[in-house]
Amino acid sequence: MRVTARSAHDRVEGWREGYLVVRTTAPPLEGRANEAVRRLIARAVGVAPSRVQVIRGERAREKTVRVSALLRDDLLRRLRHPDYG
Repeated sequence: MRVTARSAHDRVEGWREGYLVVRTTAPPLEGRANEAVRRLIARAVGVAPSRVQVIRGERAREKTVRVSALLRDDLLRRLRHPDYG
């Protein structure tokens, strides 16, 4: 996932070049952008924010998140991944 902090809008934009593009108005300070990303992903896939955690890239633009209680295929379907079969 590629995250743009301090964006004009909070939204999950979709897939580009194999990355999920997420934009947040939160600044990349004190974990605020990570928290915003967790909430955006949770809303996009229909789970509680507590089910989403940033597992890699906490201080980077490229992040990896884990969504508990969803299988990979179901997660990708909910995010409408273009490569989903």
